[in-house]
Amino acid sequence: MKNNRKHIREKKHRLRPELYTGERIVAYTGNVKNRDFLFSNDRAFYQIEKILLEALAAHNCDAYVYLFMPDHFHFILTGKNAKSNIKKCIDSFKQKSGYWLYKNLPDFKWQKDYYDHILRSDKDLSNQIRYILNNPVKAGLVNCWKKYKMRGSTIYNLDEWD
Repeated sequence: MKNNRKHIREKKHRLRPELYTGERIVAYTGNVKNRDFLFSNDRAFYQIEKILLEALAAHNCDAYVYLFMPDHFHFILTGKNAKSNIKKCIDSFKQKSGYWLYKNLPDFKWQKDYYDHILRSDKDLSNQIRYILNNPVKAGLVNCWKKYKMRGSTIYNLDEWD
């Protein structure tokens, strides 16, 4: 029997490329494929964190915050100057960390895409950082976000951040 459903094209959610360049602030969420628990050990976290920090440096970007939950990540990234390209940074991170997973933990892969949005105000930034840092508390992994170790920032000392 023939399927009469129309093919529905996936809606593109990417913004214009120039909106990812310069000193923008972009929040990202990415998932591990099948929501598998990749970040349940330090080995994966430390290696993937190293790849993230290398991508940030290579593309002249900073991370207000990054946090790896067992099955997904949250980042808030910003460009350091007008030539920074935040989208190239995240794409490089996903490609290089995906290759590391393929070689070292082949049962794990990133989900194909990620969610992103541009933050437009200091209040929005502050709220997003608090939301991300409290994610492990909300998930019942710790009772205080400062006790969760799979997080970091290239801008703040998060242990002193309130």
